[in-house]
Amino acid sequence: MNTRRDLPESPYLAAVTGRTPRRTPVWFMRQAGRSLPEYRALRANHNMLAACFDAELVCEITLQPVRRHGVDAAILFSDIVVPLLGAGIDLDIVAGVGPVIAAPVRTAADVDELKPLDPQRIQPVADAVALLVGALGEVPLIGFAGAPFTLASYLIEGGPSRHHARTKAMMLAQPDTWHALLGKLADITVGFLRAQLDAGVDAIQVFDSWAGALSLADYRAYVQPHSARVFAELAGYGVPMTHFGVGTAELLGAMADCGATVVGVDWRTSLAAAASRAGAGTALQGNLDPVVLLAGWPAVERAARAVLDDGRRAVEAGAAGHVFNLGHGVLPETDPGVLTELVSLVHSL
Repeated sequence: MNTRRDLPESPYLAAVTGRTPRRTPVWFMRQAGRSLPEYRALRANHNMLAACFDAELVCEITLQPVRRHGVDAAILFSDIVVPLLGAGIDLDIVAGVGPVIAAPVRTAADVDELKPLDPQRIQPVADAVALLVGALGEVPLIGFAGAPFTLASYLIEGGPSRHHARTKAMMLAQPDTWHALLGKLADITVGFLRAQLDAGVDAIQVFDSWAGALSLADYRAYVQPHSARVFAELAGYGVPMTHFGVGTAELLGAMADCGATVVGVDWRTSLAAAASRAGAGTALQGNLDPVVLLAGWPAVERAARAVLDDGRRAVEAGAAGHVFNLGHGVLPETDPGVLTELVSLVHSL
C-alpha cells in the first residue's frame, strides 16, 4: 500500500475524520461533466467511455471544476460501469439512455461466465490518479466505484431501470444465483477501488445509486453483506470511505453499518434525522436538492443556508462532521456560475 498524502489543511479530510475544519468543506457529485462548457468542448471529440480510459483526459476533466469553482475535493472522472468493462463485459453508454449491457446476466450460467477484473484493462485509471495526485496540490482526490447491488441492477436489467423488476425477481427467486453474482461484483468493486487507492487517492466513495428501491429487510438480507465486505477489505488503507445512495432514508443505519466512515444523504432526509439513523461518529455528506440550483440565486442561498444550519444540528446530535454537497449529482442544465457562487457562500459561512 502506498503512503497517503499528508494534507493537514484540507477542510474535507478534517470534516470526514472527526476534526474541526477551518470552514465547511464543499464539493459536488458530478461536478466534472456536462454543466461545464470546457468539458463539453473536450467531449466533442471523445466519447464517454474513450474519455474514461484516457489518463490525460481523465486528469484534465477532474481538474476542471477544481479550477473553476474552488471546491474542497476532486472526484475522479470515471463512470460506474468502467470496472465492468475492466472485467470484459460488453457494454456501451448510449446518449440519452445510459449504460446498455449487450448480454444481460439473468441465469446461474450467466453468472458463472463472469470474469474477474483485469488490472491491465483499468491501468489508465490508475495512471490518471497518479497524474492527479501530482496536479492537485493540497486538494484531496476522491476515488469511487459502484456498489455490488447497483452494478447487479445494470447487468440484470440490461441498462437503467425504474422499478428494477428483473433484479428483485432474481434476488427473491434465485438467492443462490443472486449471492454468487454479488460476490463476484464485490470482488470487482474491491479491485477497482484498490487500484485507485494504490495509485494514491485520498478517500473513496461507493455509490449504491439504486439501493433506495429496496426495503430495509431486503437490503440487510441480500445486499448489506456484500457491501460490508467491500468496505472491510479496504479498511486497512485508513482513508475516509463514503457510502451513498438515492432514496435511502430508511437504509441509512444499515449503510453506515457496512463500515463506511461517511454516509451521503439525499435531499429527502434532514441531516439531523440522518445523524440519528447513521449513529454517532459517522460523518454526513449532503444534501441540497440539485433542482434548487435551477431556481435562481435567492432560492439557492436560502436552501444552502438551511442545509448548513441542518448540518450544524447534525454535528450537535453526534455526527462526526458535515461535508456540504448535493443530494445527488449536478444536473447538466445547471449554470456553472451558480455553483461557483454557492462554493463562495458556503466558505463564507
